[in-house]
Amino acid sequence: MKLYNYFRSSSSFRVRIALNLKGLAYEYVAVHIAKGEHKLPAYADISADGLVPVLEINGRRLSQSLAIIEYVDELYPEPSLLPADPFERAQVRALSQSIACEIHPINNLRVLKYLSAELHVSDDAKNTWYRHWVRSGLEAFERQLALLPPSRFCFGDTPTLADCCLVPQIFNGQRFKVNLDGLPRTMAAFEACMQLPAFQQAHPSACPDNET
Repeated sequence: MKLYNYFRSSSSFRVRIALNLKGLAYEYVAVHIAKGEHKLPAYADISADGLVPVLEINGRRLSQSLAIIEYVDELYPEPSLLPADPFERAQVRALSQSIACEIHPINNLRVLKYLSAELHVSDDAKNTWYRHWVRSGLEAFERQLALLPPSRFCFGDTPTLADCCLVPQIFNGQRFKVNLDGLPRTMAAFEACMQLPAFQQAHPSACPDNET
């Protein structure tokens, strides 16, 4: 099993968490997105969309973090990252997609680079953009959590796909100094996750390509 990824990539971080929660060993293959290694011809043979992460497993490659995590969850069902009940599974997917499909796409590295390089947006304006959309997205996430029964993690008392998505988003929000006050359920779930070795070991600071 190989994981092509980048230490700061939120979507890569999600998959590292999931693999760690499953106790699965994998070869870490670094692709330096900030230096453009994902655009090199050699990587095009690995990733059709030129993105990370890509998981190579059983001789086949799969992209897109949520698809990767759900595939791994089906191959290795314990511990499960999705509830058994169909409606509860949909609830966890909804939480996950609130981050992966609503917050992350308009704030990832290629979007921020486009704002700077092509639209000539200042760093201050770019960071204001980032903070606004992350904060408003997390407020919506908090409202969703408030509709659920009290729990240690995002959904229930064990980590799920939603936690795999939440932790990387909070990490990057902290990097960009997003205001995270007034999000009690969200931040409690984040803190509970970060007490677990699976999340600690997936953290960018623990990655072999980490740049301090």
